[in-house]
Amino acid sequence: MTSDPIPAARGKAPADPSLRRALTLPLLTLYGLGVTVGAGIYVLIGATAADAGPYAWAAFLLAAIVAAFTAFSYAELATRYPVSAGESAYVEAGFGRANLATAVGALVAASGLVSASAITVGASAYLGGLTGAPAPALIVGIVAAMGLLAWWGITQSVTAAAIVTVIEILGLVFVIVWGFAVSERLGVPAAALVPPLLGGHWAGIVGATVLAFFAFIGFEDMVNVAEEVENPRRTFPRAIIYTITLATALYVATCIAVLVSVPLSALAGSSAPLTLVFAGAPDWVQAGFAAIAVVATLNGVLIQMIMVSRVIYGMADRGLLPSFVAQLSPRTRTPSVATAIVALGILCLSLFLPIARLAEWTSQIVLVVFICVNLALIALKRRPPPVGGHFSVPVLVPFCGFLTSAGLLVSSLM
Repeated sequence: MTSDPIPAARGKAPADPSLRRALTLPLLTLYGLGVTVGAGIYVLIGATAADAGPYAWAAFLLAAIVAAFTAFSYAELATRYPVSAGESAYVEAGFGRANLATAVGALVAASGLVSASAITVGASAYLGGLTGAPAPALIVGIVAAMGLLAWWGITQSVTAAAIVTVIEILGLVFVIVWGFAVSERLGVPAAALVPPLLGGHWAGIVGATVLAFFAFIGFEDMVNVAEEVENPRRTFPRAIIYTITLATALYVATCIAVLVSVPLSALAGSSAPLTLVFAGAPDWVQAGFAAIAVVATLNGVLIQMIMVSRVIYGMADRGLLPSFVAQLSPRTRTPSVATAIVALGILCLSLFLPIARLAEWTSQIVLVVFICVNLALIALKRRPPPVGGHFSVPVLVPFCGFLTSAGLLVSSLM
């Protein structure tokens, strides 16, 4: 056998509408950054500092290493199989078991639903602080608005998300510049940021890494818009590498800027840690940054909604879910039924579960998916490569991705 064909779409006539290939490298990279750089970094630095103290930045760096191994595995798999419901397809190709593929696809969809719900709760809290409106009403409004935008069209929704991504990245750059150049140095001295090689502090750093990992969740969502990417075999590896590299640089720099400018005692107890950098700033600066934080959370909801609807669409398109779920809007050529299902799921979770529980579940579900994906690539690499060429990594990469993901999952459960 010289190829690893995945099951083709079932039950689709040639005249049926198909997803439009409209995403270029810049749009795909901004899509990845938009779902990676968002609510996580805007709320998690305080929690990581509570566990790791002045070494919180090291937790983000370790989380990046864990994510990077699996990111390279995704880069190869996305060029082997550039389809929606990527993880589900990878597992089915690797193990030849449709039931396992369905389970993994369900986990991916669940992680997106839970993550988007956590972000929706956070967005409603930010908006509630600015407007005074009740959280339930804000949650309904956020989900409805993001659902309509996701249904409108992939180019329109991802372009909107890309614009918002640029804004939220500029917000982090603003934090970095303000923290290093303007804010009074009330935090950790620079010399105290480097952790000693030995000591009990590493237990705190590892614990904080589990939290920091949530901030890196998102790059894997890129594979679920594969059927809408121009030249995916060339575009995907570059977009994934750019996303992980830029996100890591932003996270580490932001974390250090906050650590040196904010007292550790205040930082560790804050649910909105980045705003503390601007404690002595003019009111318009504080209000402007608060608005950026709201935008960042809304962007995360939109991109997760796009991702999960494509996972559900891809599974239905391959016969793993009822065929009506794969119905596309003739007007927008987006998965309208899947988008409606996703919006309803996010709404229910957001209204009835706390944000801390949602964030914890997201990390654990994603780590289980990472374990399955890395094992699938290891299995595929034992066979002859597919015809046509693809991006390839050494087998050591998915093996390390499996070990690091499993290790972090065990740590999160202890």
